[in-house]
Amino acid sequence: MHIHVNGKNIEITDAIKAYVKEKLGKVVNHYDQIQGIKVILTVIKNPSASGKHVAEVKCTLSSGTVVHVEESAESMYASIDLIADKLDRQVKKVKSKSLYADKNTIRNTDVEVVEVDDEDEVEDVKAID
Repeated sequence: MHIHVNGKNIEITDAIKAYVKEKLGKVVNHYDQIQGIKVILTVIKNPSASGKHVAEVKCTLSSGTVVHVEESAESMYASIDLIADKLDRQVKKVKSKSLYADKNTIRNTDVEVVEVDDEDEVEDVKAID
């Protein structure tokens, strides 16, 4: 599983990379079907904008599902914390849905039809009711 970190209007330092890999590495421990994570860190240089540090994550799962999370905050580390929490919740949600899809329910199980040849057995059942 690979974590790719890219930046827009920001230089990605080793400290930021290590922090991203530490935080998002915890998400990988919850679900082993994650194929790759792409992180894009952006700084908005408009002085009137609030939440100037934006972190965006695209997480690809083995089932073909892509989980997309985006958060903004006043510091890059805060936005990384927010996306790590949000991604963790989304991955747990996808995992629980896939677990329920595997279980047999009335809709996806075969119903066995039993034929009775003897009419006496049918009358005995009616008499019990």
